[in-house]
Amino acid sequence: MTSGSPHSHGHGHGHSAGPVPLGPTAARVVVGLLVAIGVAVVAGAAILWPSHQHVDIPLPFRNAGGGAVVTEAGTVVAQDIAPCGSPSAGRVFTGDPAPSPSAAAGVDCRRSVVTIESGPHDGTRTLLEIVPGPGQPDLRVGEHVRLVRQTDASGSPIYSFNDYARGGSLLLVVAAFAVAIVAVARWRGLRALLGLGIAFGVLIVFTLPALLDGRAAMPVALVSGAVILYAVLYLAHGVNLRTSAALLGTLASTVVAAVASTAAIRLTHLTGLSEEQNTEVQAYIQHVSITGLLLAGFIIGSLGVLNDVTITQASAAFEIAAMDESATRRNIFTAAMRVGRDHIASTVYTLVLAYAGGALPLLLLFSVTDSPLGDVLTGDAVAVEIVRSSVGGIALALSVPLTTAIAVLLARPRPAPAARRRGRHARP
Repeated sequence: MTSGSPHSHGHGHGHSAGPVPLGPTAARVVVGLLVAIGVAVVAGAAILWPSHQHVDIPLPFRNAGGGAVVTEAGTVVAQDIAPCGSPSAGRVFTGDPAPSPSAAAGVDCRRSVVTIESGPHDGTRTLLEIVPGPGQPDLRVGEHVRLVRQTDASGSPIYSFNDYARGGSLLLVVAAFAVAIVAVARWRGLRALLGLGIAFGVLIVFTLPALLDGRAAMPVALVSGAVILYAVLYLAHGVNLRTSAALLGTLASTVVAAVASTAAIRLTHLTGLSEEQNTEVQAYIQHVSITGLLLAGFIIGSLGVLNDVTITQASAAFEIAAMDESATRRNIFTAAMRVGRDHIASTVYTLVLAYAGGALPLLLLFSVTDSPLGDVLTGDAVAVEIVRSSVGGIALALSVPLTTAIAVLLARPRPAPAARRRGRHARP
């Protein structure tokens, strides 16, 4: 199966028997590039591999002894409303909690008796006193919770509410997601889930420790993204030229996203300090760059949408080539680009609306402040999302022609019989 330029046949120069067979050469070049990039990624991971230096636990996540906060499981078994200030609040006991002193102020609390179900006090109880109000947990009998276990100045244990226990419900939601993916996509869906697990593993084992180690954000994000893309694409779509075309296009687009993100962050002077988590990182992990975190987030956040677009473009080019064996590379590129333009239009909406949906609470707060629209849009909190969407859109737009061109070179459309006959008749 060979193909080439649309002008490589029909002129009767006597030296051509049909389209120039550029396909095998292109395949070798693309595979060679992917192997070279893979070697560079492995070398980069070795250089950037975190040293796991000791970092003090941030104050909000530290217990009284300086260690990490320890949580235990519990279940609410009884509730009432009574004056706050019971001596049993937060303490370990069996039986019923002690009543509040008669001299207690007239502030009523929702009191929840919780059975402790893990740790050194498994089987005992504690009392949670919560003053009803905005932001306070609304516990009910039978609900499972997580309790923070600490010690007071005398060394006695003391418990407090940490969060709802969501392990079982989250597992149910994730299981439903996995079943739906596998039921529809079968083995390919299962491989995609495996790739997703590898992606999270890369983030946990390499990306986060490397950033915590103070490594430069751009190379860490690029190496992490490349490892994720190699694993996800080949696992989900198989090791073939079609996937290789999508992978090379996605890698090139990721570099574009990295350069655009760096330029945009510097141009707009984004700080990221409008987000509470970033403020805490700056306060308690001062050697980690906030703008570096923003950059890494932009790069890694663009991988999913780029992967979606590039695999679609590669598949479109290969399918068009298979359906019309007489099509030239120009014809295939033009047809696949029509698909790509539609995909860009729909994906841009997805990209922007996804970020807008995540920022709804913030936009709601701004809507009641009567601030000028220009101030709202140029403020750091909203500007981060605008830049994130814009950078993703730039990388998305450029990924379509990049991937399509690579895929067209690899598709190698077969010359039509008429073209082959003309080529034979043109021989001297």
